[in-house]
Amino acid sequence: MRFQDASPDARAVVYAGIQADPLVARLATLLTDATPAQLVLARAVMNGETTDPAIWRAMVPSCFPDERSEAILRASLEVADRGEQVRSQFRGAVVEALTQVLLARRAGSSASVRRERRILFDGVRAEIHPYDVTVEQPGRSEAYDCKWSARGIGADVLHQLDDARSHAADEEEPLAVSLVVFDTRLACRVRLDRQTAPHERTGLVTFETLGVLATGG
Repeated sequence: MRFQDASPDARAVVYAGIQADPLVARLATLLTDATPAQLVLARAVMNGETTDPAIWRAMVPSCFPDERSEAILRASLEVADRGEQVRSQFRGAVVEALTQVLLARRAGSSASVRRERRILFDGVRAEIHPYDVTVEQPGRSEAYDCKWSARGIGADVLHQLDDARSHAADEEEPLAVSLVVFDTRLACRVRLDRQTAPHERTGLVTFETLGVLATGG
């Protein structure tokens, strides 16, 4: 089993520009230690229903006044104010960046936490789509696919994750695979219950349990 950078096709080049936008890193940093209420606030605002900050302060009064909540609100409104397609890409990039930050907090200097990586196996055709975030370390590697909402969970991603785990096992290389979804656990379980693709050995991290990425608990 070995890791490789994703091919720089047109989609990857465009998305790399979004991933590198300072707004993505700023939001990921703000959300790293956010409370459950602040995570709910960020998700609701980034969905783009309204960009009036006064409405959000009135809808989620338990978050205000608070300096971090105000910063999360301002940054989330910047995402919401983008066009629909760009907003969708920014939201995905934020979830990936947040996942990377939390995993790096746990892995420390003993592992490489990377974005947009392919996993290659001897004699197995390589997947076209890269894994969003990987933790690369001998004997304890991990692969994550990140989604903004439960609706993003489909058979293709479930097969890709489980196939990677299975191929790694064939090479006697343990590989933990998981979904990270910035949505409620209930919504994700309902979505998974409708899937026939294998997912029994795929981990699930939702915004109620994001902390486990940093602690491994």
